[in-house]
Amino acid sequence: MTALTITAKGQITLRRELLQYLGIAPGQQVEVHKQANGVLTLQAKAPEGLEVFAGCLPPPPQALRVDEMNAIIASGWAGQP
Repeated sequence: MTALTITAKGQITLRRELLQYLGIAPGQQVEVHKQANGVLTLQAKAPEGLEVFAGCLPPPPQALRVDEMNAIIASGWAGQP
C-alpha cells in the first residue's frame, strides 16, 4: 500500500509507479468516484473528440511527397477517381 500526504491546499500527488499502473500520462485527466464506506476509486478519463482517433489507422506503406498529395487532392476536386 502507498501512503500519500495531503498538502495544506488539500491536494495529493500520485507517485510515478501509480500513474504508470493506471496508464495515466502527464496532462491527462482522471475521474474519482465515491464508493461506500469512504472509499474512492480513481481511473483515467476516457479521451474525447479527435483524441479518440489518434493512431487508429496504420501508417501508409510509403510516405507521399507534397506534390503527390497535391495531385491527389486536385484530382479529387476535379471528380476524378
